Amino acid sequence: MHPDVEKLVEAGKIPAPVGERLSQLAPGNFCLHKSFGAGKVTAWDFPSKKITIDFEESSDQEMDLQFAMQRTEWIPADDFRAAKIEQIEALKKLAKEDSVALVVHILESHGGTITGEAIETLVSGAVIPKKDYKKWWDATKKAVKESRKAVVPTKRTENIVLRDSGITPAQALLADFEASKDIKGMIKGLEAIAADMGAFDDDIDSLKKLLTDIDDGAKKAARVQLGQAMQLVAARDEVIGANKALELDPSAVRLSDLIAGSDLEKIAEQLVALPSTRQRAVYEAFETAFGEEWIEKIVTVFDQVGARGVTEIARILGENDGMPALMEHLGSALARRALGPDALIWVCRERKGAAEEVFGADVGAAILNLLENDHLSDGPRKTSRLQTLVNDDKELLSDLVKNMDSNEARNFARRLLDCPVFADLEKKSLMARIIKVRPETVELVSGQNAAKREEPLLVSWESLEKKKEELQELIRVKIPQNREDVKIAKSYGDLRENFEYKSAKDLEKYLNHRRTALEREISLARGTDFKGADTKTVNIGTVVALADANGTEQTITVLGAWDSNPDQKEVSYLSDVGKALMGLSVGDDAKVRDVETEQMCTLTIKSISAYKA
Repeated sequence: MHPDVEKLVEAGKIPAPVGERLSQLAPGNFCLHKSFGAGKVTAWDFPSKKITIDFEESSDQEMDLQFAMQRTEWIPADDFRAAKIEQIEALKKLAKEDSVALVVHILESHGGTITGEAIETLVSGAVIPKKDYKKWWDATKKAVKESRKAVVPTKRTENIVLRDSGITPAQALLADFEASKDIKGMIKGLEAIAADMGAFDDDIDSLKKLLTDIDDGAKKAARVQLGQAMQLVAARDEVIGANKALELDPSAVRLSDLIAGSDLEKIAEQLVALPSTRQRAVYEAFETAFGEEWIEKIVTVFDQVGARGVTEIARILGENDGMPALMEHLGSALARRALGPDALIWVCRERKGAAEEVFGADVGAAILNLLENDHLSDGPRKTSRLQTLVNDDKELLSDLVKNMDSNEARNFARRLLDCPVFADLEKKSLMARIIKVRPETVELVSGQNAAKREEPLLVSWESLEKKKEELQELIRVKIPQNREDVKIAKSYGDLRENFEYKSAKDLEKYLNHRRTALEREISLARGTDFKGADTKTVNIGTVVALADANGTEQTITVLGAWDSNPDQKEVSYLSDVGKALMGLSVGDDAKVRDVETEQMCTLTIKSISAYKA
């Protein structure tokens, strides 16, 4: 108790508990105020019942003594917040030389627990310049994790917890795992254990028990979180593989069990998000899961598992004599225009290697089909990487057309010029590559064909109205809502780890791209009811009866640019089938791709009639 206060207590003027509290506010002591932050008491005046405190946010702050006793909290001189007042240079030096010690100091000053967000408030600007804080904190957070002096969560809004200094490294790793609140945390905990197996040389029994507990968690998670369950089992296997003293219990769940008991389409969907090493572990388990049928099974998911999965599956098949089966699958998928963008990118990159036998005209048609369909779709773009490859790989188009016959090369070049995905300058650059190896295609960009190809789009009134409605919804609803979503997500802070912000910005790019595309398409559109179509040849608004070599007949209706309806065998005049039929007369043969089977066939035109809505 302060001597001056002790006299007041002895004289019976104030109770002893009040004296103890008052002594905490003696000059030279430190305190904490909710609004002003930490402060140092510089003077007090008992007769006037006033006290003066130098706060971080307000120096020489004079307060009523009783008010100060009620609204402040005493902190010791070695508290981090007190040190900021008188030892700021020492803290700055500590931050540079031993950032882990600085974080431990902060934790000890806050009862052993504080959020990353609160640490930023304490340190940024005062101890570390604001512009350097993000870089400093990323390195510090990593160092704190490696030191195992505290449990560091993923989210900055969750508490960092100081560990008991007496625990061993192995106990610290196990504590991290046991503190995991979800399966993702368990996976990270296992990864940390696998990276430091030496810590368990004297405590292998604890690790064995942990692996037993994992088995139960994986079985439960497999029902609703298959991808996470596969990751957990793969991480467990990495831990077992890193220590010869560990063995997998015969009854434990294995990756092959999870695969064999799940739908392949569901497996493919989950695998996309897994890192390459984990994906590879899953693919390697296919043989155990499916026995002799494993190659057939793994080939079916080849073009559904994303860029990482495509590469891993191709590598595994190459190591196990499975490439013939993959080439057969790719050839069939290319003919049906059913190959996804990631698989197509792999084929293009391996055109002089593993995929050489399937690299041909069908690849070119498949690329343009995917780009055009994605351009006209309503969802986020899926072919950006494919388009970038076409632009950046200077030899791709040359390699593609050099083995085509003359008609195939001209048709491909014509489709490329008509493709709405590429800008005019891009088309000129791409065509230059084609003309270099196929000079006969120069006629497509010379003379009358050199004119700007912004021809009107003939469309039904109904489809035109739908496009206009979509544009209005973008302008009035979706884009304004997205702006608000970006603002809200930005307010969460930490943009590099802010999923909501990244998602909102990705959607912003898509919405703006879609708006530009719709405005351009609508400006080119010319509505029609298809009445009065000339039926001497196949035209827009005609119904064409065709027959194959066996006499089997079918009808195809050629309509506007946006009026395709495969179920009703209605095709756009800009589609492959529409372009193959346009201008032909009764008795002419046309090579078209069947709307249902996607196979190329020769059909003879039997009759042409006017379409009636």
